[in-house]
Amino acid sequence: MSVPLPADFTARTVDADGTAIHCVTAGDGPPLLLLHGYPQTHLIWHEVAPWLAERFTVVLTDLRGYGDSAKPAPGPEDAEYSKRAMAADQLAVMRQLGFTEFGVAGHDRGGRVAHRLTLDHPEAVTRLAVLDIVPTRHTFANADKDFGLGYFHWFFLAAGDGIPERLIGNDPEFWIRARMTARHHGGDPFDEAAIAEYVRCFRDPAAIAASCADYRAAAGIDLTHDHADAGRLIEVPLLALWGQDSFVGRSYDVPAVWREYAREVTGQALPSDHYLPEEAPAETAAALAEFFSRPPARRC
Repeated sequence: MSVPLPADFTARTVDADGTAIHCVTAGDGPPLLLLHGYPQTHLIWHEVAPWLAERFTVVLTDLRGYGDSAKPAPGPEDAEYSKRAMAADQLAVMRQLGFTEFGVAGHDRGGRVAHRLTLDHPEAVTRLAVLDIVPTRHTFANADKDFGLGYFHWFFLAAGDGIPERLIGNDPEFWIRARMTARHHGGDPFDEAAIAEYVRCFRDPAAIAASCADYRAAAGIDLTHDHADAGRLIEVPLLALWGQDSFVGRSYDVPAVWREYAREVTGQALPSDHYLPEEAPAETAAALAEFFSRPPARRC
């Protein structure tokens, strides 16, 4: 079973200030960094990236702790998996590839890394797209029963004492398939080769531990960083995309929430559940291509 990316996509490992980050590049034109979410790798973009590579130089990475990127052992406060640390990796990758300014689009966890990247390094990011998320700080501040039931994995993965690591490690394939395909009773929209890659990566206990640390950081050190930036707005244009059938789409006025965090927000729902790049690839590619093709925003 082959991995579903065209042959002209070139894979490499980049030394991001001491952290090895796996990335794949293709295309020509303005640079566009694409960040995946949980429990995927860069392959979540396998149908979207070839379209975008016709207009942009696309850079697909595995976040630290995921895929074939390095998986530092989590420390006591999970600082190694703060979105600040993960964002610094991505900036270093783009610098190593020769890009000082670039657009960035992130789905799920990748959207949270992209949000932090734009806050911490505003000189580098020209435009930001976030897929099927609202900010972490808003999410925890407004959590209720529906969130606890719909997004139970936020709390399960953040649990301590090795509990989620042991339970997921007992059957990682079941966990991956349950997270991704359980809601699609009318047909599975996911490429089996991509699923097989996600499962391969999650068979590594270090990947399971890293992903749990990612969620523990979200409930801890990330909130510390987010509270410190309360009231600070993203200055570059922001595009919010969400699935019309997703929990995010059903639960939030997504553009209204993001307008509390960014000065210029546009957005739309797409015909999907949570995994927009795999469930609605044509619509996702079209929306991203149109947004990132707009003239550069004026910087203050």
